[in-house]
Amino acid sequence: MATTLLTNIGQLTTVDASSRVVENAAVLIENEQIAWIGCASDAPQAATVTDLSGKAVLPGWVDSHSHLIFGGDRAEEFVARMAGESYAAGGIAVTTAATRNLSNEQLTNLVATRRHEALRMGTTWMETKTGYGLEMAEEIRHAQLGRRLVDTLTFLGAHLVPANSNADEYTDLVAGQMLEAVAEHIDFVDVFCERGAFNEEQSRRVLHAAQQKNIPSKVHGNQLGHGPGVKLAVEFHSHSVDHVNYLENSDFQALAGSWSNWESTSRTGKRGTVATCLPACDLSTRQPLAPGRELLDAGIPIALASNCNPGTSYTSNMNFAVATAVLQMNLTLAEAIEAATYSGALALGVQDQVGSIEVGKRADLHVLDAPVAAHLAYRPGMNLTHSVYRAGQLVR
Repeated sequence: MATTLLTNIGQLTTVDASSRVVENAAVLIENEQIAWIGCASDAPQAATVTDLSGKAVLPGWVDSHSHLIFGGDRAEEFVARMAGESYAAGGIAVTTAATRNLSNEQLTNLVATRRHEALRMGTTWMETKTGYGLEMAEEIRHAQLGRRLVDTLTFLGAHLVPANSNADEYTDLVAGQMLEAVAEHIDFVDVFCERGAFNEEQSRRVLHAAQQKNIPSKVHGNQLGHGPGVKLAVEFHSHSVDHVNYLENSDFQALAGSWSNWESTSRTGKRGTVATCLPACDLSTRQPLAPGRELLDAGIPIALASNCNPGTSYTSNMNFAVATAVLQMNLTLAEAIEAATYSGALALGVQDQVGSIEVGKRADLHVLDAPVAAHLAYRPGMNLTHSVYRAGQLVR
């Protein structure tokens, strides 16, 4: 049995149910799993010993919302937005056209490179979506390709109604033949419930189709204004509703109610809908930052994710998301780290596998070139990732 001991850890942030922070710690890895956690002075023997020289260690980031399957970029759109133009969903069509022009090999290489970039910055579990195909053959191609390259794959055929298409007819295609064609490859179904994209009735049809096939769902909602996204996500027991920039009291009540049987200190009970905040996107689109502080105060778990995409958040740097959450969303460091690890896993339904450093979980570890995790926000913008372990293997 292959064993590796990581020792002389200056500060170990476990993100377990008791939110332990262990000083002068060590972690034993056996094969792909965490086998022991404790003080370095009490550590068991191991075949390989790695001295981390006082560096901080936390769980690998779990990025629960990204759009990696695309070609081209939208730098001109970004420049125009910074000059005062407002964001609208229609720019997705630009990426759709660029993506269709790529061969399978070209697109695969681009996605693999983006996934590796995220891994090198500590993201050990990553979700991504289709949604830049918007026609049968392309959505199938993207689903088959994505399945091989990321940990969790989401079908987002309902990203935008293609130009010159009837919205209701296209919704029927997404909820019918398209979903049927990609179902074997995907883990979730998502819908962009927003003005300029899919209205409440159309979104409901997509979510109902997913429910009928026993595929869990997600919702892009409440990004550009108040709307029915949160309501639909809770109604359909979606794992998460993402963006959540504009919330009313009824949205807070619905999300909090979905967690009424959840015991956060033991992480047991009926799970509800996670509110996923995307701060890099909020900055790029100049939307108000999602109310992460208010959501947590209402007893609603929040996740932080990169929303890496070419139009509104061309970054997969979860360190940046965490720093922004602390500096501008009024989260504590511990809350931001949990949102980017355990709660991200909760939003993907993989919290029993990853998202915290606990015996029996996959050994996904993020080693910082810093003595304490606070440096993530204390030194914003710095490359603080020293090394990364994914399933017990050193990958950086």
